[in-house]
Amino acid sequence: MIRSILSLPADIIRNRRLIAKLAWNDFRTRYAGSYLGIVWAFIQPIITILVYWFVFSVGFRAGTGDLGIPFVLYLVAGIVPWFFFQDGLIGGTASLLEYNYLVKKVVFNISVLPVVKILSAAVVHCFFVLFTIILYMGYGHFPDFYYLQIIYYSGCTFVLILGISYFTCSVVVFFRDLSQIISILLQVGIWLTPIMWVAEDALAGHETLARILKFNPMYYIVSGYRDTFVKKEWFFMHPMWTLYFWIFALLCLLAGGHVFKKLRVHFADVL
Repeated sequence: MIRSILSLPADIIRNRRLIAKLAWNDFRTRYAGSYLGIVWAFIQPIITILVYWFVFSVGFRAGTGDLGIPFVLYLVAGIVPWFFFQDGLIGGTASLLEYNYLVKKVVFNISVLPVVKILSAAVVHCFFVLFTIILYMGYGHFPDFYYLQIIYYSGCTFVLILGISYFTCSVVVFFRDLSQIISILLQVGIWLTPIMWVAEDALAGHETLARILKFNPMYYIVSGYRDTFVKKEWFFMHPMWTLYFWIFALLCLLAGGHVFKKLRVHFADVL
């Protein structure tokens, strides 16, 4: 089983040029035919950020406690990786359905399709990372060596999405309702992750709840982006948390790869 699962990374490496080409084509054609084209990929997330900023910073007058930064900076550092996770997971889950004409081709290696959708989401993520850096510079926070961690935490997000997507894209072929279930879980997940609220303040005096919420792997990633932009802490300063995340992410990748390998022989027949 392990050898079969490990063939998935080998497939990705072997087809890296094809994946890059398909991902870029997927990104360009997603909004083909609309007047603004790929601009729509950035408009909706930016509007979402502005709405959350207005509601929590102006309406509820949310602060950032001892962090001493404007709420919009705290918000953006947390919501940008969530956008990547959300878009990558939704796209990865629907990859086999969307590219069903490729699934039916015997000669095409369908294991690359979830990667294509995740990389397409990564293109938008790169733009928002740049947007975040420029926003921080506007407030007088300039890039430093800690920003190198963005590559690490983006990689963490990619591996997590890929592991989950191999499972969900396999199951959704037979159980289409899974797409709706994932949408609901994402709506709940954004509130269970410290994106719109400050974990140190909200969970003060609730140590048990804090420990439970940290089992959410996106808690680690969102906190990591904040460590990079705000707290200036390296990921290896949290060794046990880092170890837990990678055990969880790799188990997802192994389990998702196993399910994908088991069910792939039936995909063409069902689609």
